[in-house]
Amino acid sequence: MAGSHIATPPEFPSSDPILNARVQAIRQLAGGLTDRVAVMDRNFNVIYANESAWPVTAVEGEQARPAKCYEAFAHRSEPCDFCPAVKVFDVPDTQSVSCTGAEEETACGMRQAFPLASGQGVVGSMLVLFKHNCARTVPDLKSLEGEHQPAAVRESLGKLIGRGPAMQQLFDMICLVADSSATVLIQGESGTGKELVAKTIHELSYRRAKPFVVVDCGSLPETLLESELFGHMKGAFTGAVANKRGLFEEADGGTIFLDEIADTTPVFQAKLLRVLQEGEIKRVGGTQPIKIDARVISATNKDLAGLVKTKTFRQDLYYRLAVLPLFLPALRDRQEDIPLLVERFVTASCKRHRQSPRTVSGEVMHALTVAAWPGNVRELQHYIERAVVTTTGPALTCADIVAMGSEPAALDLRSVSRGAAQQAERVRILQALEQAHGNRAKAAKHLKISRAGLYNKLRAYQIE
Repeated sequence: MAGSHIATPPEFPSSDPILNARVQAIRQLAGGLTDRVAVMDRNFNVIYANESAWPVTAVEGEQARPAKCYEAFAHRSEPCDFCPAVKVFDVPDTQSVSCTGAEEETACGMRQAFPLASGQGVVGSMLVLFKHNCARTVPDLKSLEGEHQPAAVRESLGKLIGRGPAMQQLFDMICLVADSSATVLIQGESGTGKELVAKTIHELSYRRAKPFVVVDCGSLPETLLESELFGHMKGAFTGAVANKRGLFEEADGGTIFLDEIADTTPVFQAKLLRVLQEGEIKRVGGTQPIKIDARVISATNKDLAGLVKTKTFRQDLYYRLAVLPLFLPALRDRQEDIPLLVERFVTASCKRHRQSPRTVSGEVMHALTVAAWPGNVRELQHYIERAVVTTTGPALTCADIVAMGSEPAALDLRSVSRGAAQQAERVRILQALEQAHGNRAKAAKHLKISRAGLYNKLRAYQIE
């Protein structure tokens, strides 16, 4: 294959179809990149490396490449004394390893390493990035990112914001996976921005001119979910008065985003697996297969691997969805990004509500930075929005946050529990309103409370 070279240690090609699928997806992704990308096994055999990863002194078209990474990339005859990437294999549940800022610099220039698991969940190889992967750009990437930023540290990618190492790693992976058709699984807590990541991947891909379709799998019962996704034929069930195209058909040529995929039933999971394997759907009540070309990006705030172990989520579907997994950090794990997020949210809120620009004092910024934010970025954004609307003057005082930031740590357990419950309830109300697009009657139904009860809570929590 032009632009790629494969070493052939005894255990590869693997007999595991999931691992083979992941390596093949990476091969398709990295073949045309100028950045250096490689896949290695736990013995540091080079399973795959794109053309840019090999030394420029190599003979064009040469197939006899060095089998070991330290031979190929560090020009050594013996293994390196220090390699932080071994954590991928040695530490269970490692999501990624940053090789920069380590005690010693890596001889090969390795920057990040990501585990690649087999169908049995065993990490037998790793994806390695040697430098930032956004050097490769699509035609409208500059306009998508806004103003040009140095490759070393990006403060944004699309509408994603962050300058800390966790977000830099996420930006790298998004840029690597964007321009392919491989399935992507996005995992992270509620409010971390999973849909925004999916949208960014779509807008960076060659599918960006085609539809981006969002499906909330958790809000629909199984029968309705099938009808929504696959469509139905006239007479298929009571109320099916005409043929209906499904969302997979609507997303043809583009991207379909399946949010809360963990909330689906085993029956639906089996049907979705068939769609991914065959590339075709059947409408409910129909017999004719319909070919579709839609990239599938799924997301969940649950531990999908854990659900697989308890047999509440299909293992074969999990590994089909997670060919390229992405993990979104919680806001508490990226506090260094909070000042940047606050500045962006304040500016955007002032503009949206036609108010003069506001400033944020150091005291307020500190309080915002150390706050817990169990609802993550979404909660922070809603809080800033409310602060802009409900305060006057040139500066945001955010008195309640300042008080929370200066509260003594030694609170009694009853107060802590009550405060945590109120915070969680407020976050859930905001989520319900967002899901209902601001419709309070629908939000009350989602929350299983009366409309009057919702209004009371909106006043109590000062939610506009």
